[in-house]
Amino acid sequence: MSYSIDLSGRVALVTGASSGLGAQFARTLAGAGAAVVLAGRRVERLKDLCTEIEAEGGDAHVVKMDVTDLASIRAAVAHAETEVGTLDILINNSGVSTSQRLVDVTPQDWDFVINTNQRGAFFVAQEVGKRMLARARGAAPGTFTGGRIVNIASMAGLRVLSQIGIYAMSKAAVVHMTRAMALEWGKYGINVNAICPGYIDTEINHHHWTTPHGKQLIDMLPRKRVGKPEDLDTALLMLCAKESHFINGAIIQADDGFGV
Repeated sequence: MSYSIDLSGRVALVTGASSGLGAQFARTLAGAGAAVVLAGRRVERLKDLCTEIEAEGGDAHVVKMDVTDLASIRAAVAHAETEVGTLDILINNSGVSTSQRLVDVTPQDWDFVINTNQRGAFFVAQEVGKRMLARARGAAPGTFTGGRIVNIASMAGLRVLSQIGIYAMSKAAVVHMTRAMALEWGKYGINVNAICPGYIDTEINHHHWTTPHGKQLIDMLPRKRVGKPEDLDTALLMLCAKESHFINGAIIQADDGFGV
């Protein structure tokens, strides 16, 4: 017996889609049949990904979004719905990090991380959530009421790690934000869940795993390996599927056991 998740007819907005996990999430959703709206600041990278997805037979669109700018969020979401259709799925993925001891954190470091990971994630979800709520209440048109919001947190939001304290705090806020949204919006058929990835090898950190510190870190992991972006595909598709209507407020650790 086989089982597949079909997202045909659904429109998914993926933030931070220009590279890393966001790009993989977009490929995965498009492969499952969703029309994918690629959002981010690096428009040329988004266009390249759009071309790649279309070459594979997928449906992709590009919209510029800076999650630290509320006007940019509102304009991007409005543009996506006008050009592609009502948003059924949000993958709230944009994120940044710095590395330093807490005593060395500057106001600039704080604002850089918190404005993207915490404030930006909230207002993206709020803007999309408002539209999902309006459809659920019958105040806005749409063929699909309810929705799926998947916030990308981190195992650092559940287990504090040294040198990335601000990042850990910001992702812990995303975890609690997920639960709060699930509580308020669940009765409208909007399911809000979070994925907490562990260490994943992406283009941004790929070089790190060959350094002495990177090798030392790998040696500390339960199975002495880092993950690949596609290792999150199954969790992502499960949370986006219409069949996942009974999963709400879940915080899924996808960290190869690091948080155990």
